[in-house]
Order: sequence, then structure tokens, then C-alpha cells
Amino acid sequence: MKTSRRDFLRISAIAGTALYFRPFNAFGVVSEAGKFLERIGISTSIANSGILATAGYSFVEENVRGFLVPAEPESVFEQKLVLLKESKVPLEACNSFLPGNLKCVGPVPAHEEILKFGETAFRRAQMAGVKTIVFGSGGARSIPDGFSREKAKQQFISLCKQLAPFAKKFDVVISLEPLNTKECNFINSVAEGGDIVQKVNHENFRLLADIYHMLMENESPSNITKYGSLLYHTHIAEKTGRSAPGVNNEDFIPYFKALKEVKYEGRMAIECTWKNLEEQASGALLAMRSQIAKI
Repeated sequence: MKTSRRDFLRISAIAGTALYFRPFNAFGVVSEAGKFLERIGISTSIANSGILATAGYSFVEENVRGFLVPAEPESVFEQKLVLLKESKVPLEACNSFLPGNLKCVGPVPAHEEILKFGETAFRRAQMAGVKTIVFGSGGARSIPDGFSREKAKQQFISLCKQLAPFAKKFDVVISLEPLNTKECNFINSVAEGGDIVQKVNHENFRLLADIYHMLMENESPSNITKYGSLLYHTHIAEKTGRSAPGVNNEDFIPYFKALKEVKYEGRMAIECTWKNLEEQASGALLAMRSQIAKI
């Protein structure tokens, strides 16, 4: 999607505060990524930023198609930037990258459309201050029945090799998210994801470890240790009901230990099902901090 010079200048003015947006957290301190699990956020709407700030979270993870709206005109995105100005925490990540109809693999992959969609998403991500785009998108990357798995893998690697330079152009990192087999039939473990990231071999295409998906697949924390140098972003939720940390008191310590062992200094977003975000947010963060403190 092309943008006129006039539109670009107008949007840039709106986005200006987002590019340099470093709000204070609930304790009045500006913190940057760089310490072990220091920056914990929640995958939710920017409208809930006040709840996150009050509870002590460092950032919000929004939705690519809901916030960056790559398929919509610039005027729609302008309104999102207006909302971002009022946010109490920075927007540092976005998930749900591709819609299911933009197929990454299969007989007729939509690579050209995906590259156009991706370029718009990355450009707008930079304007909003987003650091990483999470590439889960199970519907878009699922392998059709009867289609060669090896061919699908090569198609996907080829696509990601083309997407990564666009991400670099706009200073955004793509974080590949392995999904459990109930959600997708392709890239179901940190090990599989790590193999793809190694083959793409680009600094702006990295790996995500989602502890919920790892628990669903009974994947060992040792894969975090093995592929830790590739990690850029992480997610977490309890296995039971994809609940918030602390609801069922599930043990994350082995996974936290693995992350600490590889000196992980990136972000972690709680991506779960909330019964009541406002009531649960503080408890979820406390539950995580309690386990982290035991390492």
C-alpha cells in the first residue's frame, strides 16, 4: 500500500510520541530489556494499558490485524496511534500476524500478498514503537492434507527469507512461534522452530518459546537450552485451560531455569485466557515473580 508524502508526514506527526515512548511503570522507573525476565507484559488490547500499569507490567502485546491493521487504509491506523498516545505502558510486541486466507504453504502459496501485507505491518510497527512481530498464524502456515511436508518446509523458509529483509528495513524482529498440534500441524516445537530459524539465517528472524505450547506438547526445557541463542521473545500460560499463571499453581521453574541458563534477556508476555483481567493481573505477575525468585 503506497502512502503519499502528505499522508506520511501527518501519520509521522501522530506517531512521533510512540517512536520515543518510554512511559514510567507502576514504580516510577523506566526499565529496558536487559535483565532476566525483567520485562513481563500481557497480550491484550491497548485499552487495558491502565490495568497493566497498575499491576506492574512493563509492556502490552497487541494484535497485528487488530492494531496495525495492515489490510486497512492509513486513516484507520492513524486512529490506533491516537489510542497509543494515551497508553500507560509501551506497545512492544504484536501477535496474530497473518490471516488464515494468506497461505504460506501449499499448492498455491500467497507469498506476494504476504510480502505486501508484511511490509505494511512492519512499517506501521516501527511507527508504533513495536519491537517484534510474533509469527504464529496457524491457519496461514498449516500444511494442506496430502501436501508434501518437505516442500511446505522449503516454501516456508523461502517466504521467511524474503520477509526478514523487510523487517530489518523497519527495525522489527520477526519471532517465529511454534504452536501445539491442536492448533497447527507445522512447527510444533522449539526444536522445529529453531531449525527453521537457523535455515533462514537472518538477524531479524528469530525464535519464540511459548511455555504453554511446550507444556501441551510435553516438550522438554532442554530445547530452550539447545536453541537459546536464537530466542528473541517468549510467551507463557498454564497448560490447564490456558489459564493465567497462578490459577492452578502450575510449575514453570524448569523452563525459567532453562531461560536463565541461556542468559535470556528478552521479554515474556502472558498470552492466556483471563476470567477477569483486572482482578487477576496482579496475582499472575506475583505468581511468576515468586517462581522466578526460587531459581
